[in-house]
Amino acid sequence: MYSWGVKVLLDVKAVPHSRRMFSFKAALEGCVAPVELSPYCGWVLDSLSGQLSQEITPSGTPTPKQSTPLPKRASEEKIPPGSHRSSSPPSSTEPSETKENDHLCLLEINQEVVPAALSSKVAKVEGCIRMYEEIHRGNSERLRQRQEEQEQMVRAAYAQASEQLKRFDELRELKRHQEFQELQEVMEKSSKEAQGQQEKLKEEHRHRAKILNLKLREAEQQRQRQEELERLRKEEGQERLRRLYSIQEELLQLNQQIDPNYRHKDLPRIDLSAYSNRGNQICGLVSGLIRTTSEKGFPTQADVASTERALQEMRGLISSMQQEITAALEEKKRKDEEEKKQKQKELEQKEQMKNQTPAPAQQLGGKQQKEGLQVKTEESIMQWYQQLQDAAEQCVAAFSEIGNCKGNTEVKKIKTNLQKAATIPVSQISSISGSKLREVFDKINNLLSGKPVQTEGQTVSVTQHPQGLEFVYYKLAEKFVKHGEGEVSFHHDSAFPIAVVLSGIWELHPRVGDIFLAHLHKKCPYSVPFYPARKEGTSMEEYQRILGYEVHDSKVEEQDHFLKRMSGMIRLYAAIIQLRWPYGNKQGAHPHGLSYGWRWLAQMLNLEPLADVTAMLLLDFLEVCGNALMKQYGIQFWKTMFFIQKSYIPRYDIWAEEIPLPKGILTPSFWRT
Repeated sequence: MYSWGVKVLLDVKAVPHSRRMFSFKAALEGCVAPVELSPYCGWVLDSLSGQLSQEITPSGTPTPKQSTPLPKRASEEKIPPGSHRSSSPPSSTEPSETKENDHLCLLEINQEVVPAALSSKVAKVEGCIRMYEEIHRGNSERLRQRQEEQEQMVRAAYAQASEQLKRFDELRELKRHQEFQELQEVMEKSSKEAQGQQEKLKEEHRHRAKILNLKLREAEQQRQRQEELERLRKEEGQERLRRLYSIQEELLQLNQQIDPNYRHKDLPRIDLSAYSNRGNQICGLVSGLIRTTSEKGFPTQADVASTERALQEMRGLISSMQQEITAALEEKKRKDEEEKKQKQKELEQKEQMKNQTPAPAQQLGGKQQKEGLQVKTEESIMQWYQQLQDAAEQCVAAFSEIGNCKGNTEVKKIKTNLQKAATIPVSQISSISGSKLREVFDKINNLLSGKPVQTEGQTVSVTQHPQGLEFVYYKLAEKFVKHGEGEVSFHHDSAFPIAVVLSGIWELHPRVGDIFLAHLHKKCPYSVPFYPARKEGTSMEEYQRILGYEVHDSKVEEQDHFLKRMSGMIRLYAAIIQLRWPYGNKQGAHPHGLSYGWRWLAQMLNLEPLADVTAMLLLDFLEVCGNALMKQYGIQFWKTMFFIQKSYIPRYDIWAEEIPLPKGILTPSFWRT
């Protein structure tokens, strides 16, 4: 039993520390628990029973069959103590019923063989058990001490590990601090280097800025010198240009003196055409020179010298012509004196005959009409003019309710919307594209046809008021005339898109054309043509308005502005008579075609010319529709041009061979845009 206990201790030492701790705890729990019989008691009893049987039985009493089985069984059933550590107890592997039967058999055998010696053996067993318990308690005490030692070792190891961890943390903190110090030193070094580099860059920047400022100052001074030189050059160029213009003006004035029909109508028929031709050539050369220099910039000193030579030549030409005229005047004076003497002689002879013969019967005589230019326009044209003015007045009377709608808010709103619908599309006319122009035409045509149109987000129609159509007729025609005296006077090319739209509207709505002519004749009487005479009782201010001038606060507009307005309206009229709306009825005749333009030209040439006005209007008219008249009237047109050039305004060099198409005419390709 003792050897088994020692083996148990050896086995305990062989067990790992974790398992030993568990075994120690189990052993301690066994010491505290109440004393009970071990499940190995049966095995101990069996061993003891076998030994007792061998001792008690006398030699030769038991047979080998009876005595041998017990030790064999005991030896077979003896299990090494260490095996109980690695395997489960016999009660867990063998059936409980078989074990109990074996125990009963042993007890029966023991009771039969050794009835007297059982008590002493039991005492031994109890002593063994007590001894085992003492050994067990000693082992438990040693295990407890060992556990305490282990716990102390664990605490010591924990304390040592804690100290090592602290030392490690301190070492790590020291290392981190050292690294931080090194990083800080590197950063400070880098910062110092960066500051040094920055200071160096700043110094370089200041140096470069100084150099750049010097260069900028030099460039600015150079620019100022260039500007000063350019200003001086421009001033000199403008001065030379003004000199050229003054020379041209003097040349034109001198050239006017060459016209014998203008200055010396009473002179005998002398041939001054050579002077006139040479004067026109000089004026043309100077005009071409000025035009060329204006396109290039400013004239040079050589250009001024050339014009001055031309002026000297013109002065010499005038001097020669005046000498010839003076000689002609002296000759005429001499002839007049001779004629006067001859007439005086004839009168004396008649007086003598009168005294000798009776007085003849009194003869009726009439005032002979002087042949020449007309002062008044033909009667038929004036009747046509008056009919148009009457039609305009009737139109105004037809929308009197809309015209005087100060108190009626609803009618006033309709009037405003109709006026916008009539005038805004006219302002949108341009030569951008044919499609845009067609949109404008459709807006106007739809409005006059009674269809609703959109104007500034509102739906407008002439059917909103019984007098709406007459009001739109009047305002639309008035707007076309205003567009002519405003837009066309500044942009000559705009006459053609305005004219083609008006021509198309005129074909579909003839009343618009009649009212347009009435407005045009009232604003520009030279479009009739008609030179109004001042009637008795008419103030000068009112007479200026009749002539077409604008008068505001008793101040008459400047002549240049007046001529520009007249030019714009004549250009618009010249464009209308030759253009037709391309999408209209091409089979019908133009409502106001080239025949009216030919009549205007003939009547204009038959009237006494007005200073500044007549020549300008003729040139504007021919520039716009001269090509169309040339194609329509052929040789008659060229005869008229020859008359204008030679007899009417000889100082203007009008086209010699062919009249080109006017600038801005709408070509067929325009309508495809």
